[in-house]
Amino acid sequence: MLVAFSVAPSGGEGADASVHDAVAAAVRVVRESGLPNHTDSMFTTIEGEWDEVFDVVKRATEAVGAFGSRVSLVLKADIRPGYSGELTAKVDRLEQALGE
Repeated sequence: MLVAFSVAPSGGEGADASVHDAVAAAVRVVRESGLPNHTDSMFTTIEGEWDEVFDVVKRATEAVGAFGSRVSLVLKADIRPGYSGELTAKVDRLEQALGE
């Protein structure tokens, strides 16, 4: 299973406050989980089994919660039993198709 998610605080101190510290706290949780992951400018994607992936998403969301009175969570899941390594394999297949 792949889960791409974005989590950010709101309701914190000052309208001009940057969310980078909160996002860093979430990404730290993801990286310390040991699950395969990738972070880009919009989402963090993690790969694993249902329970372990959603445990990481929950803990990352809780970490962001320390930065505001409200948390926004957006996620998208690709649930494909029996497959692993799809974090990179999907991109590899795309690059192969582009090269043909």
